[in-house]
Amino acid sequence: MFKKILIANRGEIACRVIKTARKMGIQTVAVYSEADRRSLHVKLADEAVFIGPAPSKESYLVMDKIIAACKQTGAEAVHPGYGFLSENEEFARRIEEEGIKFIGPKHYAIARMGDKIESKKLALEAGVNVIPGHNEPISGPDEAVEIAGRIGYPVMIKASAGGGGKGLRVAWNDEEAHEGFSSCVSEAKNSFGDDRVFIEKFVQEPRHIEIQVLGDAYGNYVYLNERECSIQRRHQKVVEEAPSPFLDASTRKAMGEQAVALARAVQYESAGTVEFVVGADKRFYFLEMNTRLQVEHPVTEYITGLDLVEQMIRIAAGEKLAFAQKDIKLNGWSMECRINAEDPFRGFLPSTGRLVKFRAPPGSKSVRVDTGVFEGGEISMYYDSMIAKLIVHGASRQQAIERMRDALNGFVIRGISSNIPFQAALMQHPRFQSGSFNTGFIAEEYAGGFDASMVPHDDPALLAAVAAFARLRYIDRAMKIGGQHPGMGRKITSEWVAVMGGQHYPLVVSRTKGGMSITHGDKTYDIVSDWSFGDQLFTGTVNGQPICLQIERHNLAYRISHFGLQVAPVIMTPHAAHLLSLMPEKAPPDLSKFLISPMPGLLREVSVAEGQEVKAGEKLVVIEAMKMENILKADNDVKVKKIVAQPGASLMVDEVIIEFE
Repeated sequence: MFKKILIANRGEIACRVIKTARKMGIQTVAVYSEADRRSLHVKLADEAVFIGPAPSKESYLVMDKIIAACKQTGAEAVHPGYGFLSENEEFARRIEEEGIKFIGPKHYAIARMGDKIESKKLALEAGVNVIPGHNEPISGPDEAVEIAGRIGYPVMIKASAGGGGKGLRVAWNDEEAHEGFSSCVSEAKNSFGDDRVFIEKFVQEPRHIEIQVLGDAYGNYVYLNERECSIQRRHQKVVEEAPSPFLDASTRKAMGEQAVALARAVQYESAGTVEFVVGADKRFYFLEMNTRLQVEHPVTEYITGLDLVEQMIRIAAGEKLAFAQKDIKLNGWSMECRINAEDPFRGFLPSTGRLVKFRAPPGSKSVRVDTGVFEGGEISMYYDSMIAKLIVHGASRQQAIERMRDALNGFVIRGISSNIPFQAALMQHPRFQSGSFNTGFIAEEYAGGFDASMVPHDDPALLAAVAAFARLRYIDRAMKIGGQHPGMGRKITSEWVAVMGGQHYPLVVSRTKGGMSITHGDKTYDIVSDWSFGDQLFTGTVNGQPICLQIERHNLAYRISHFGLQVAPVIMTPHAAHLLSLMPEKAPPDLSKFLISPMPGLLREVSVAEGQEVKAGEKLVVIEAMKMENILKADNDVKVKKIVAQPGASLMVDEVIIEFE
């Protein structure tokens, strides 16, 4: 077994590999860029080597620096994680040529499966079902339009070396095919250094289901059941689960056997994933093979009891698989939510900055948090948006959902926005709970975006009652530290009004042992909690049932987050609430004369000039943030008065880019 390995990656996955290596008694070496100098993976590793500036092209993607770090530290093997160089055939080959073990498949397997065009040909030869399409590189946007028309819309335009949603577009007409081709080429070149693009038929109402495989150097192969990855936004996975609520045992077996046949055909050694698109009739078609560890691997670990990182290390060290297909179990249900740095209430725009508060749910046998960040750390614009992965396990799918909902309630993040409210909304959506969804679920159910109205609460008066509880705790605290003389104390009425979401909730409050009894209409909430100010997490019981929500005081309001809903009740006397209802509303400022950056990022392109007449729908600028290109278009016909920000500028949220006449 290896004595020391180097992790050629960063963040969550680097920390994940370090955890298993430590369990196996293996020393670890981290590499880091300037932006990651104080990152968690650097602190956890036994050694760390600096490899360059923040941009990945100057650090994590530079093979010579990774190899030099191996030689400098005496690392015997390299684990590439996912992303960066993990599916780079040249990197695997060079590592092997240096006499260092690559903890992953052989370079020839990466080359054959990493190229989406060649992999389809190999899949056909191995007897694997494939999707109709044009499997040769496309020379330009005009050819893309011609081929798309021949195949028949909708089509999927994909980078040959793509992955993780990069270099991928769905086109429904000629215009989208033309523009999508150009965007795919640009993203593919920036992310993978390979701008080849191909086109295939887009299967409508598809489900994205993948099979995890393991293979060793002795011809032993197994499949570890499936993962359901159909909950996606912009082709990026949001929620993953194992097993799939859609598959039956016979389909699972057929998909698993085809996945193994493909792995065997390329002499695959390590953990890999064969991705399929599955139609409503349960017919399945090969999409691609990811020749690396997947982000969502923890759900497979939960249902099988296997540590996939450990298996990868053992295979790379020359060991045989210690089990056969008959030994693979399917134990319960597991679910993973990707916690990303993005604002779901602003179109899921990237959010970067410092993690002022980071408090993950406590780990247990049924709750796991994989992360590479810590409180006080920074989410950088240079890398992807993942903050953490929240994984749960239950005896049934319903129990897994309930545990995920509770865990999301207790996940505290401040300083940046996160997609936790959206994840919580997904967990209670009827279609998700029933398992009746496909890859178009988010686009269909949230076509106009996401807002608080899409997160209904079973009992909003409960939130008003909790706010009243907090308000009286605040008053008690203020009186205690105010040093008031006996007989001169503030008189506290028992009648209050919670003003929340434009509605008034009359409340009657009385004190009880360890808490308060709060009545709204004909319903009473007996709240017991030792919550105190400064703690964003409110835990206790309501009518004897446990409750966990997030709350914090902001001026007169108490911001509350519960099951995805975010409200800000203000607790007032009945007279003050009446006076408030008479106040006129202040109109927001008119910003229609400006194009404002909705996110922090790099201004990659300005597509218009001063004095230019622009029609609604025309491209204005391209902003790159967290490795994704975002195109901003004109909402109306406008004339450009002034270009305020130039290409290459680092933009802040709400920074003016263009002024219109």
